[in-house]
Amino acid sequence: MNRQAQSAVLFLLGASLLHAATTDLYLRYVKQGLRPLVLVAGAVLVAAAVATVWYERKRARRQKQHTADHGDGYENAENPENHENSESHENPDSHDGHGHREPRISWLLVLPLLALILVAPPALGSYSATRTGTALQEPLAYPALPAADPLRLSLVDYAGRAVYDHGRTLRHRQVQLTGFLALDRDGTLYLVRMALNCCAADAQPVKVALTGEVPPVLQPDTWLRVTGTYVPRRAEDPVNGGPIPFIEVTAAKPVAAPTDPYDESWNS
Repeated sequence: MNRQAQSAVLFLLGASLLHAATTDLYLRYVKQGLRPLVLVAGAVLVAAAVATVWYERKRARRQKQHTADHGDGYENAENPENHENSESHENPDSHDGHGHREPRISWLLVLPLLALILVAPPALGSYSATRTGTALQEPLAYPALPAADPLRLSLVDYAGRAVYDHGRTLRHRQVQLTGFLALDRDGTLYLVRMALNCCAADAQPVKVALTGEVPPVLQPDTWLRVTGTYVPRRAEDPVNGGPIPFIEVTAAKPVAAPTDPYDESWNS
């Protein structure tokens, strides 16, 4: 790959990162707090591409000036072999026609970048959730809850309080949770959020099993907002044996997928 192709690929990669970071697209790949780093990475790659182009043009002008100052017409006229070698040295891509194919092939590297811009990948959903064990972790503390009714909680917060605090702060409260649906092989219906530490590659599910007045016809990956109450019932995750709490559903409503599909509250 020649320098021009390298700089073009660098520029497109940097522009793709900047595009992702200035929209919500980056949330499909990394957690929200990493947005500044994505912006910096994109800016650095664009700057590197511009610097490469500037350096190559400066070197070409310097070589042209050197040729004009010293001249090589007489030497090449006396020795045609030198003329051929000079042309081959100045334009290695023209040798036997083979060099022209290499830069063209290198442009295939642009295809993943175009896919990044034009095709937004879906967030991880029920397929991953049912094949990965619950990643519920014990919270460091249980802050006091507001007196709202119903009480809106993150799914991870509810699951942590239900399992490790035995629902002490959840009793006699109407709770509202949002997540996507996943159906286990035995027919158990879960409300799920994918929690992540850094990026989508390490995303793991936290699950809450649904019981009570659950709508009879629901598709996996449907985003749902449920209202219900805590029940002291648990199940074991069939994948890793981890604890899965239940919620007694009193109302359920399909909702649009949130801008940030991943729940990061287990790191807060």
